[in-house]
Amino acid sequence: MLTDTHCHLDLEQFDADRTEVLHRAEQAGLTRILVPGMSFASSLSVVKLAESHPVLFAAVGIHPTEASGIDRSALNDLRKLAHHPKVKAIGEIGLDYYWDSAPRDQQQEVLKEQLALAADLQLPVVIHFREKDDATGGDCASDLMKILEEWRAGLERANRPLARRLGVLHSFSGSLDMARAAIRLGFYLGVTGPITYRKDRQGLIASLPLNNLLIETDAPFLTPLPHRGKRNEPAFVSLIADKIAFVCSCTTDQVARATCKNAQRLFAWE
Repeated sequence: MLTDTHCHLDLEQFDADRTEVLHRAEQAGLTRILVPGMSFASSLSVVKLAESHPVLFAAVGIHPTEASGIDRSALNDLRKLAHHPKVKAIGEIGLDYYWDSAPRDQQQEVLKEQLALAADLQLPVVIHFREKDDATGGDCASDLMKILEEWRAGLERANRPLARRLGVLHSFSGSLDMARAAIRLGFYLGVTGPITYRKDRQGLIASLPLNNLLIETDAPFLTPLPHRGKRNEPAFVSLIADKIAFVCSCTTDQVARATCKNAQRLFAWE
């Protein structure tokens, strides 16, 4: 059994064959797929999609590239939507200094508002971060970790159970030092298709324990080998599991069991 803890199955790339994609995912052994929102409109879409199939669950949130112009009413609407029983996380939220589509201070404020929402609803978070020039470290990582550390400290002071299942750093692209700091804080790290073709990602994942990893496709993006250049889909999660097993010197079954258990612990699937 496998899980895909980050797949944009609501996007138009799947409009022509979404049913077939889900069938292939189930044939590949997937038992759970988390579909994150990136705006309020897409969050509505992913919740509706999650209602349509038992393996699908939703995360709702405002992506940092969509943070410009977000007001209190939009966040209140998101709060209402997050009460849906199929919603298992707040996300995809975070910081993005690569595109700089919204001012950095505004991105940080929208992130903090959504972290507060997650704390109120006791839902883990799905965190996006992308550094300027796709570097492994810099202002984005520094600002993000400071915000997350303050958030966790607040949860601890309030004795919130969420402090023990904070969330995941989606498609982790940071340094080994950042990975270890995030794990110490209590976050899981999402592993995506680039591990199948990037030696630096392979070396980083080999240095980390399976108990802190989740498998994500980020479909339709970040397609793993041997399908690179084509549309990604949830069934390809097995290719990521195979590569994790190879670099960590264990079996694919061990990877599947560990990452499924991690996802169950974090998202509290039904």
